[in-house]
Amino acid sequence: MDKQKVLGRITGVALSGACVFGATAAFAGEITIWCWDPNFNVAIMKEAGEIYTKSHPDTTFNVVDFAKTDVEQKLQTALASGATNALPDIVLIEDYGAQKYLQSFPGAFAAMDGVVDYDAFAPYKVQLMTVGDKVYGMPFDTGVTGMYYRRDYLEEAGFTPEDMQDITWDRFIEIGRQVEAKTGHKMTTLDLNDGGMTRIMMQSAGSWYFDENGDLNVLDNAALKAALETQAKIAEEGLIYPATGWSDYVNAFTSGNVASVITGVWITGTIKAQEDQSGKWGVAPIPKLDGVDGAGNASNLGGSSWYVLDSSDVKDEAIDFLNEIYAKDTEFYQKILVERGAVGSLLAAREGEAYQEADPFFGGEKVWQKFSDWLNQIPAVDYGIFTNELDVAVTSNLQSLIDGKPVDEVLKAINDQAKFQIQ
Repeated sequence: MDKQKVLGRITGVALSGACVFGATAAFAGEITIWCWDPNFNVAIMKEAGEIYTKSHPDTTFNVVDFAKTDVEQKLQTALASGATNALPDIVLIEDYGAQKYLQSFPGAFAAMDGVVDYDAFAPYKVQLMTVGDKVYGMPFDTGVTGMYYRRDYLEEAGFTPEDMQDITWDRFIEIGRQVEAKTGHKMTTLDLNDGGMTRIMMQSAGSWYFDENGDLNVLDNAALKAALETQAKIAEEGLIYPATGWSDYVNAFTSGNVASVITGVWITGTIKAQEDQSGKWGVAPIPKLDGVDGAGNASNLGGSSWYVLDSSDVKDEAIDFLNEIYAKDTEFYQKILVERGAVGSLLAAREGEAYQEADPFFGGEKVWQKFSDWLNQIPAVDYGIFTNELDVAVTSNLQSLIDGKPVDEVLKAINDQAKFQIQ
């Protein structure tokens, strides 16, 4: 889930924002966990701990709720200074930042490939936590993407749900023209200062800002070039309801101003909160980049995973906990899907009843089943260690492409800026 937009709580003293639970009899050890978002990650980890203590009553859990930026800052500071006694046993790391920590601090995190069956998870999640022949981390929630669209607007423009399945971006633009002409609504919303759409498009073609060696992959990156050209074309066609910042972005589709929004599955709860729009929404795969080898209709935006610190005194216990709950307990995944809207990356979870249920809000579609099917189609890419820096370079130069600057010149400007930022 893309938690950049979710406010966390900062605790002045570690235990002031913590929840400690578990049986007190025959106490053997406490597992301390750092994460963010009390209504999602924190709540889910508490649930996981409660399940584990039923069969491991000697284990207790201390789940500390920080803001996301505080988790990252505290982790970075402690690792850089070598103050491992200040670290938790388990920490949540956003997927885009995983390689930066793993490569910058070798030996800081415990490898789990000797314990965890990583074949049970979506391959793209395993790839992002792999360094060399070692796999670190427990895959958690996914940012598998979809195209949420207004059934009523599309129907008014003459389109059926079948017309929205497995389309290309060129077809998306064609549909957008007709939707605006016949309904007056813009086809979608986009914040040109956010790199999310570029990431979605690139990963859908199995590409990223960096190659397999970690070198910049900008100038000859066909997927990046197509992603920029596609966004510019949508903007030039006037099909975008402009957004500046998260609130504007959300308001564009919750207020009925656009006919679609393309983003991660974690937005489902926000859309469903608009009860008056029940039955008016549908979900389809994201559009595919035209003319790019390997391009498909599945991608990812956001997501996080759990990591065990190698310095932890209860390292083995922490790994066992994550393995027993997050790698094996499919009922746990049904529960957090229903209660929190969390789509996990354990593939076996999609066979559960919660994933099979039809959702009246989306016209009776089995929405969770669709997303879980797309999950296994997401191309695995190496996010590298400078994704955020490349996002800045891309968003800084995208407007110049819209204004008419040749795309190859824009790519060169992005490449030059990126080299300066990451040197």
